[in-house]
Amino acid sequence: MSGGTRLENANPVVFQRSGERLLTASEEDEDVHDPIDDREIFDLIRSINDPEHPLSLEELNVVEQVRVKVNDAESTVEVEFTPTIPHCSMATLIGLSVKVKLLRSLPDRFKIDVHITPGTHASEEAVNKQLADKERVAAALENSSLLEVVNQCLSTRSI
Repeated sequence: MSGGTRLENANPVVFQRSGERLLTASEEDEDVHDPIDDREIFDLIRSINDPEHPLSLEELNVVEQVRVKVNDAESTVEVEFTPTIPHCSMATLIGLSVKVKLLRSLPDRFKIDVHITPGTHASEEAVNKQLADKERVAAALENSSLLEVVNQCLSTRSI
């Protein structure tokens, strides 16, 4: 999606997608309360498109189920993501895409914390600060160009 510019990571390692989760009868029953769990959150974010490559964040191992933590009782969701290279200039955009997907998908009661896996990015502190700041996130989403790129990352890709 980079429109002719040079890719930072021209040959990323591609990982195999995990299988689809089989839903139980109680999970499909809308009258039964089933708490939101790590896998459900992972299923929401695994197919987000990478802004540079025609691959999903799962296929690039940027998001993994083991780095998703949910506490339904306390209404918290924590997602760590791992950029493919330590100087990835797309890290903030990737984190913003994950955060927007969760904000759009989860009930308002959830506090969503999206941050870089510790020690995996040169500007981890600055990126995490931006992603944790509600006002910065809201301002970013008011930028129509940036919102368009986020929406492209969240769009369904034809396989």
